[in-house]
Amino acid sequence: MMLARVADSLYWLGRYIERAEHLSRLSSVMLNATLDQTDAGVQAVWIALSAVGEPEMSSAVGSFEAAEALVLDRSDANSVVSSLARARENARQVRDQITTETWERLNLLYLKVTDDNARRDFADGSTTFLHDVIADLHLFKGAADTTMSHGESWRFMMLGMYLERAQLVSRLLEVCFAETPGRQINDHIALVSLLRMACALEPYLRVYTAEIEPRHILEFLVFDEDFPRSIRFATSQIEANLSALARRTEAGERAGPERIAGRLKARLEFADIHELETQGAGALLTTVVNECARIHEAIYETFVAYPLEMRLPA
Repeated sequence: MMLARVADSLYWLGRYIERAEHLSRLSSVMLNATLDQTDAGVQAVWIALSAVGEPEMSSAVGSFEAAEALVLDRSDANSVVSSLARARENARQVRDQITTETWERLNLLYLKVTDDNARRDFADGSTTFLHDVIADLHLFKGAADTTMSHGESWRFMMLGMYLERAQLVSRLLEVCFAETPGRQINDHIALVSLLRMACALEPYLRVYTAEIEPRHILEFLVFDEDFPRSIRFATSQIEANLSALARRTEAGERAGPERIAGRLKARLEFADIHELETQGAGALLTTVVNECARIHEAIYETFVAYPLEMRLPA
């Protein structure tokens, strides 16, 4: 069984990498949507900032200032630069568990966003800056997938990544489709921006062609079993990685995170869009967020913060 501190660092490495990519994409889409200065652009800004818990910022500052803060504000623990700094620190602590290719990609990206000229580079070309950050994060994930052994280290990192993704996509959809009076998103351009925030526009169009409808977006981003950023796909990966990791623990310790993840996976496999429309999207999305939080707590109890006597030989 892997050391608790090693498992913890790899798990948080995956979470911070996913968080940095999500915030970078929200910022990029938000800036692009506001170029036309339409109501749809204003909605896109509100969606992005509400998804990260900062809805009041949409009226307090301009879209550029908001995006810059989401990316480069070192005082914000959840900004892109803070997430990458924490990811790098966790990677440094488990340098022997990851490959040179993954470490170099992450280190180069960290140096890019913490450079003294980062704010100037962002101001000179925010779209290019964010595109490069997202591309480098994709390269990091690709390097991890193709150069790391798919054993415990890789699985803890994937577990963190998919758990973070499930929560982030659920919160994004909650903002748009939860039963909040006067805040349902129906504008075509705003819905396109939502799909871009989930990196889902082209995969969505291959399934539904040009029908950009809230119902179809919910069905795709919640229930699609093949799209890697759907909630169903993410929860399936969470369960699969936990099942593989659980085989390395004592039988009595396997009930916690694996059981919760299995229930959540089954809930999404056997639900459908008709149930979502009948009961309301907000209830299911809130359940996903809460169950992911429970899985996180159970992961810590099982793999990180367990009593020492559980690992000592009798």
